[in-house]
Amino acid sequence: MNFTKVVGVILVAVLGGAVVVGGCLYSGYNRAVGFDEEVKSAWAQVDNQLQRRFDLIDNLVATVKGFAAQEQDVFLGVAKTRESYFQAKSSGSLPDQAKAAGAFESALSRLLVLREAYPELKSNESFLKLQDSLEGTENRLAVERQRYNEKVKLLNTFARGVLGKLYASLAGVKEAQYFDVPVAAKAVPKVDFSKKPTGG
Repeated sequence: MNFTKVVGVILVAVLGGAVVVGGCLYSGYNRAVGFDEEVKSAWAQVDNQLQRRFDLIDNLVATVKGFAAQEQDVFLGVAKTRESYFQAKSSGSLPDQAKAAGAFESALSRLLVLREAYPELKSNESFLKLQDSLEGTENRLAVERQRYNEKVKLLNTFARGVLGKLYASLAGVKEAQYFDVPVAAKAVPKVDFSKKPTGG
């Protein structure tokens, strides 16, 4: 084999290797971007349900205030955590939004407990309708939260792999944070209007 043929074979091998490496980089880069976009899209659905929840809560608070105006600390807690969520949203930080949404769930549980202290709320038609709407929203939120966490798992699994870490770094994609339910929110009592109030 003469020198020219050897150089030709080497050039073909180098070019072939470059094409393969370039193709892998291109594919990996696109996968990292795709996973990141899926996480963002899934969060947008979570955010839609959170927005619906916040809209319902304004009406719920107004209804409860009619029966329990003296419970200002509860109403202030709801208002503050709601404000914290929208501040986090304006900053664009998904982890901060998830944290603020968790804090809001705790404040919401304190608001819902008022129905036990004020049994007349249980028979108020506006309150009952709002509770039904809120329960439906909470169910949809739970579904969207699960979908979001599934997308986060895909992204994080990819980004923690040997090559995935490289691709994610090239694409400027970072691991995402799961949207976990805070421990306090897991203890939120279920809305049940079938039970009779114990206080009379």
